Amino acid sequence: MIIRQPHADEVEAILALFARDVAAGLMLPRPADEMRQQLDRWLVAEQGGQMVGCVSLVYYNGTLAEVRSLAVHPDHRGNGVASQLVTAAVAMARARGLRRVLTLTRAAHLFERLGFERDAVSNFPIKVWQDCAPCPFKEHCDEIALVYELE
Repeated sequence: MIIRQPHADEVEAILALFARDVAAGLMLPRPADEMRQQLDRWLVAEQGGQMVGCVSLVYYNGTLAEVRSLAVHPDHRGNGVASQLVTAAVAMARARGLRRVLTLTRAAHLFERLGFERDAVSNFPIKVWQDCAPCPFKEHCDEIALVYELE
């Protein structure tokens, strides 16, 4: 499997990876134009010439980023694709000089296996103010906040 940054012509394929979860209300949609402008924040997993997963990093400031939009094609789940994408995203954050990586997820066990620790989203006011306040799911959010300390 290859983990790499995507090309602009692959944005629709990335969106297709998590379209089912967006339709089910499990993930928030991501605007294609915004993705094209921020491709340096995305990673994709490719296996046998097929895109099988994706993840992005959202930067809040010079020290904190969030692992977001983690998706794996249903036919490739359970094969370590998500773990490799998260590990690569953490490495990207480290290489860019960040100190902490946050995630909000329903798959806490995956992130805990990779060294993330549970925390309270209220400890990240920039996240709450920027993303949680306008979120359509804020009144019944079932995601768990976890953080990975890079220092």
